[in-house]
Amino acid sequence: MNPFSSHLEEVGESYTDHMAKAAGFALAMLVAGVACLLHALLPFLFVRTGSNCIRRLHRLMVEERLRTVEAEPSKAA
Repeated sequence: MNPFSSHLEEVGESYTDHMAKAAGFALAMLVAGVACLLHALLPFLFVRTGSNCIRRLHRLMVEERLRTVEAEPSKAA
């Protein structure tokens, strides 16, 4: 199996779709990371930003994974 395309097949995305989603996740994590650093210095700022980002990204990732499994039941095993 081609290591370059095996993950793309696993998640059911094209290269461009996967790149856009992964870049979106990376940007969200970078922004949340900066908010967390600012929160470390000034605890009254960005009190829930990091945890909200983690919950949102987790929900997106789990929902995408479930949609892929439901679309192709053979991957559920």
